[in-house]
Amino acid sequence: MALSDSVTTCLSLPVHYLICKVGFEKKDTYDINNILSENGEVCWQAVTEHVCYLESDQSVDYIKSIRSLGPVCESVYLHFKSLTKEQFVIQYALWFHWTNCTELFIEVFDVLQHTQTTGVALGLMKLTSCLERALGDVYLLIGKDCPFLLRDLLASEQLAVVFGQAVMNVLRVFIGSPYGLNLRNVLWHGFASPKEIPAKYCAMLLFLTAGLGQLLQMYLLQNKCILVHRPYVIFVSLEELDVFPDLNHEAVSIAEELVNLSSFVLKTMIPFWMAALTAFKQSRYADCVILLLPQLEVGLRLLFTTANKCQNRLLTAESSALYTTFDEMLAKHLDNEEVNQLPSVLEEPAMEFLWDFLNHQEGPRVRDRLSHGEINLEAFPREVANQIVAFAITLLCRFSDEDMFAFKEHMVIKPLMNCASCYCSRFHPISRLKKQVLECMKSIHLWPELPTVPEEHVQTIKGRKSRVISLEEIILVYSREKKMQCIYHILSMLQDFDEWTVKRAEGFKRILRLKKGWIYLEKQNHAHKVEGKRIIISESRH
Repeated sequence: MALSDSVTTCLSLPVHYLICKVGFEKKDTYDINNILSENGEVCWQAVTEHVCYLESDQSVDYIKSIRSLGPVCESVYLHFKSLTKEQFVIQYALWFHWTNCTELFIEVFDVLQHTQTTGVALGLMKLTSCLERALGDVYLLIGKDCPFLLRDLLASEQLAVVFGQAVMNVLRVFIGSPYGLNLRNVLWHGFASPKEIPAKYCAMLLFLTAGLGQLLQMYLLQNKCILVHRPYVIFVSLEELDVFPDLNHEAVSIAEELVNLSSFVLKTMIPFWMAALTAFKQSRYADCVILLLPQLEVGLRLLFTTANKCQNRLLTAESSALYTTFDEMLAKHLDNEEVNQLPSVLEEPAMEFLWDFLNHQEGPRVRDRLSHGEINLEAFPREVANQIVAFAITLLCRFSDEDMFAFKEHMVIKPLMNCASCYCSRFHPISRLKKQVLECMKSIHLWPELPTVPEEHVQTIKGRKSRVISLEEIILVYSREKKMQCIYHILSMLQDFDEWTVKRAEGFKRILRLKKGWIYLEKQNHAHKVEGKRIIISESRH
């Protein structure tokens, strides 16, 4: 039996206990009127009383807090179930305006009425990413440089000033702390199956978000300030992301068949795959990618743990250890310095695609952008979703215990397999540099005829050993007729950069660009600087 058939959960025993059982241990019935006033305001003091603290250092006791909050969450869930959509909008919609995503929260309310498991998980993923973005906007009312990680944002003094530390501790029980339910990370990294996320926790986060809106309104009025929302990130140059041909309904239908056959898919996760493909067919492209990215991570984690013989890492790590996520799976070495075997299993084209779409700073960084709420979900481009789904289909075909020859040779699948097998990086720093050099060559065609210089001057410049060279001299040496040599000469100056650019993790950025007739080189770690018309390359190796 394939490992994908035998795995029944990706939650370790302690994490499964925390999420699926602790909040159900107290059978008390909690009166919603204890935490909801007659005029519809959240009574935060009554909520914060359920957060328990350790006697030793007064830090949050997460297990006791989850146990105490369990009946409260159930009461909130039943309260929402008792409301019509119109009643919910009248009572709560105003308090979601601070998130800049009011319609999304109303959509989550709709999901709770039907309790469809994949819908609840999707709603939670969208809710937490939107909430994180909005909390970042609030942080910027006081602070600078908003923390990248949700756990750091929720632990910040800035948010405690606005909302109060007790309120932030309630939030950390549900999201942002590896010691709590940690719902955001468990879902976005693909550890929870659809049936393992209780709907009442989604309802509680919806309720708490409205309560945060009420607290924020008071803060803004008292301090006479206005909340400014950061603009969304927009995917530019979509043509650069055009790898696979456009998928039609036939291709998606075949993908649905493959989901049930491929050993790349854990059987407990099949509902997520089917929901993602359904969303694609319904033109809900953000929903499709939000559902699919965690499942790609699950499938790759299955390959990673098998190739590196560490099956225990298929499960969620405890709070004292890191999850096995994309970052580690795509790295060259494991944390014990042994060579990661996943690249040899996936092969270079697939690794390059994953690096391009998920990790490279110049790339779309789709998962980061979505999970941190940086993208307008309503305007998510089909072009990006098409690439993610097509790539997923190729993995479904490649990794299976079944004979997939007929699928691989199918007229709509074969082009996808061919594209995947010959993919070359488009966003690696070296690839970006090559692209910029080609753009420079095109620009040279448009330059007016440049004056030539005496041969002895040319030899003098070429013979220099100094690393300080005037760009003006280089351009004068090579006239329009010798534009290719001009490019080669510039690249010869930068020969050491290739050595640095292959180190992806160091995040170097090299851009060769044309500006007002001069070629400049830019680098993030200041290993060089441009002075006037000279480029000075240092010997630094950071």
